[in-house]
Amino acid sequence: MLNQRLFSRQRLFKNLAHLCRTILAITFIFSGVVKTVDPWGTALKVSEYLTIYGWDSLQGYVMPFSIWMCGAELMMGLMLLFKVRIRLVSIFAVCSMLIFTVITFLSATVLPVEDCGCFGEAMKLTPWLTFFKNLALLPLALVVWWRYRRDRIFSFSKLELMCAAIFFSVAMGLGIYCYYHLPVIDFLPYKVGVHIADAMQEEQRAQDEEVETVLVYRNLKNGRIKEFQLDDTEWQDESKWEWVDTRIESDKNVVKALISEFALHNAEGDATEEVLATKGRLYMLCLTRLDRIPNPCEERLIALTHEALKRGESVICLTPDPLYDRMSLTMGEVEIPCYNIDASTMKTMLRARNGVVVLDDGTIVAKYNCRDIPTSEQMK
Repeated sequence: MLNQRLFSRQRLFKNLAHLCRTILAITFIFSGVVKTVDPWGTALKVSEYLTIYGWDSLQGYVMPFSIWMCGAELMMGLMLLFKVRIRLVSIFAVCSMLIFTVITFLSATVLPVEDCGCFGEAMKLTPWLTFFKNLALLPLALVVWWRYRRDRIFSFSKLELMCAAIFFSVAMGLGIYCYYHLPVIDFLPYKVGVHIADAMQEEQRAQDEEVETVLVYRNLKNGRIKEFQLDDTEWQDESKWEWVDTRIESDKNVVKALISEFALHNAEGDATEEVLATKGRLYMLCLTRLDRIPNPCEERLIALTHEALKRGESVICLTPDPLYDRMSLTMGEVEIPCYNIDASTMKTMLRARNGVVVLDDGTIVAKYNCRDIPTSEQMK
């Protein structure tokens, strides 16, 4: 009887460990994939953390570290799912969950950040939600580690070595590919098929609906404070009420990249509406630094510009680099209009140091890293 109870408990714990391992694997795989396909976004978030913690001396290693970290997370999830060296992976899982739980707690309290970036751009969570998510996953990692604690750590079979090599190649290869080209899955608001002007208006309407304006007034007779809504007319009686404060409240519990932040400027002022109203095909050359365009990239941009202008299409330049009184950029033998854009907005629109965003009547129809700009023959 005692043996049966012991066997029943062992079986129950085994099933529990299996469930915990599956949940952890799916979480790590999802988190790893959505960040691995967007190494630029992950690097921006890591860079933000380094700045907050005062480790700016490590900024030069941000991109390699981001690719490695996201690939390692994806690889860890795959190894958990396919039961490859579970004890070794569970140790890494426990350590990583401990580290990230502490980091997200600090992010929600002492060193607050807007978004912890645990699920990249696919799912935005506030620091507190991320902290509680990590707090829930930590016991799961401990259960998996306890279940496999007696296994050998580095005793890989040939099949396990082959699986680990495949998982490593897939995870790191995906990150490197998306770094040199563009994300294979675009979770950002500037996707192909989006009409920028319409999306900006829709987003602004949604923002207006998500916030509420509260008017705070003091009663002139008894000194009591009362709050009113905008549509309440009682506060308009100046003989009875004195204004104290206006407060904006929001029920939003997530943060996200906003397409409504898209804005273009030059020496003459705001040019956003003018550019977005351009009819036909418009090529927006996105350049991080005007004085540091690699030669192969510049050659592709010049060829693209000449071919587009020859076909009667429009070409402009967007850059976060200060233009001052400069209004144009020389591309080969022609001048194209140039506009300033916020650096984070440009990186949200195009995950590349230099590249092209193509519009048709204000709708995004294509995006290219500079390495992938089509040749004149391909454009025909």
